[in-house]
Amino acid sequence: MNDDYLHWVTVPTRWKDNDLYGHVNNVVHYSLMDTAVNEWMITTAGFDPGTAETIGLCVESHCSYKAEVAFPDTISLGLRIGKLGRSSVRWEIGLYRSDGTLVAEGYFVHVFVGRESRRPVAVPEPIRAEMQKLVVA
Repeated sequence: MNDDYLHWVTVPTRWKDNDLYGHVNNVVHYSLMDTAVNEWMITTAGFDPGTAETIGLCVESHCSYKAEVAFPDTISLGLRIGKLGRSSVRWEIGLYRSDGTLVAEGYFVHVFVGRESRRPVAVPEPIRAEMQKLVVA
C-alpha cells in the first residue's frame, strides 16, 4: 500500500457488490470512495451533514481501474488531498485489495457551498485546519 495516503479506512465487500462477471462492479468503487471521504469529514473534521450551513458538492470525479476485486475480499481505502483551494478540495483515493494490490485510484472534487444558496463559500476554518493535515505535495 502507498504511504502517501494519510488516512485509511477498511471496508468489506458484500455479496451484492459482485456483478455478472464475478467482480465488484465499477459503481461500487465510486460509492466506497465517497464513503471514505465522508467518513473522514464526519469523524475527523466534525462535519455534520444534516445540519451544517456549508456543504461540499461533488463537481468532478474520476476512477482508474487497475485490478479486479471480488466478494469476500476486503478493501482498504487511502485518502489524501491533492489540492486545497479557497472553496474547493481535490480528494485523492487509492483502493487496495487485502493482499496489497492496487485495485483503483480515483478523485473527487468538492466545492463548498452554502446549504441554502448553493453558491461557493470558503471551506469552514475548522474543516480546513483538519484538511491541511491530509495535503500532499
